[in-house]
Amino acid sequence: MRLHPLRRRHALAATLLTVSLVHGGAAGADGPGPASGPAALPGKGTNLLVAGLDVRGGLTRQEIDRLHVGGEECGCTDVLMLVHVAADGHRLSVVSLPRDSYVPFAPHDHPAHSGKINGAHAHGGADLTVRTVEQATGLRIDHYLETDFRRFTEAVDELGGAEVCSDVPLKDENSGLDLPAGTHALDGRGALRYVRARHVFPPGDLGRVRRQQRLLLGMVARLTDARIFRDPAATVRTARALLAHVRTDDHTDVGTLLSLAWSLRDIGPRDAEFATVPIADFDYRVPEWGSALRWDEPRAQRMFGALRADRPLTAEFPSGGPAPVGMAPAETRVTVDDPRVADGLRASGFAVTATSVPRVRPDGPTVVTYDPEQIRYAPSLTTALPGARLRAVAGSGPVFHVAVGSADQEVRPVTYDRSMVEGAPVTGDTLRCPRPVAETG
Repeated sequence: MRLHPLRRRHALAATLLTVSLVHGGAAGADGPGPASGPAALPGKGTNLLVAGLDVRGGLTRQEIDRLHVGGEECGCTDVLMLVHVAADGHRLSVVSLPRDSYVPFAPHDHPAHSGKINGAHAHGGADLTVRTVEQATGLRIDHYLETDFRRFTEAVDELGGAEVCSDVPLKDENSGLDLPAGTHALDGRGALRYVRARHVFPPGDLGRVRRQQRLLLGMVARLTDARIFRDPAATVRTARALLAHVRTDDHTDVGTLLSLAWSLRDIGPRDAEFATVPIADFDYRVPEWGSALRWDEPRAQRMFGALRADRPLTAEFPSGGPAPVGMAPAETRVTVDDPRVADGLRASGFAVTATSVPRVRPDGPTVVTYDPEQIRYAPSLTTALPGARLRAVAGSGPVFHVAVGSADQEVRPVTYDRSMVEGAPVTGDTLRCPRPVAETG
């Protein structure tokens, strides 16, 4: 794959801006992909691969400190997102490929082997990255973009920032993120900290990926609310701004982006969908690679097959039935003072002990008292008890105590399916922040 000489990297900038600029046209859909391999099958629509590299070359010590990107670079992809533009221009699908996904690498100048997908770039650059993704997904990649830390922050600033929201405070010392609960307008530096955070709730790669998708949607919302894509001159300026901060394959240019961007003017949040490739094993141990992620191949290939056939992911993986939770209910010990609620929780597998029923129930919602040390189990229980209020009490032990209030408490069936907690296909309207926006740098 040949790349334009001056356009550089970091996934989220390219992803945000690509999704902002991409939609609707069939530009590039009929031509050869940038590095299509034998496993890449023809399909409907247009596929873009957006990659962000973990590189710090060219950054001064002051820039590293300001951006909070210390540590050693790996020359690998920190983020990979597959962006599918429907052939009819009425839908956009974004699928995140977690960086620790363990997949066979496409043929290159080494004996055949597998590895974490983010290592493909270190082994063979953009060309091997594209061919490895094509081989793993069976999808032809039509366009490729990559960017880096500095250009990511510059691009977000130039294009007006992005909005994000959270029901809980987000603080991560490693990335420098420190946001109170609420909705915020982030500048480029704040956006970089937000997308790189891993040690906030929910933790790990899936929570991080969903935050990246929320930021992406926040950028799209800002540009569409500003009616950028209904103004041809503004669209040209935005496309040129994108190409000043990313690196592309040799047949992706301003004309390509303008063609793809034109119909975005009619696309709303419900027409965009976001998902993460399904995972079967979150701690797949591999010599020389350590802990990796192993895809749930049947569900992953079902997802990629839907993209190849140009079908919506939300229809392929409909919501409904038991709600997915990230911790096995059997690992959560609960006391409950209402027999009906206790029976409902037992039906989903929670380890329930019934306690005496109070003569008079307190006014208001159900209250769940728990030790903060057990916070990782709380989401599974609150998913099963919609509307319940959490009350943290240090030193209260490993058991959650459920006191049912006067309000009628629903008990929702749940099932252990960690991959679908933060990775299930959802439409943009479910991720978009409410108004108003409180300005935060």
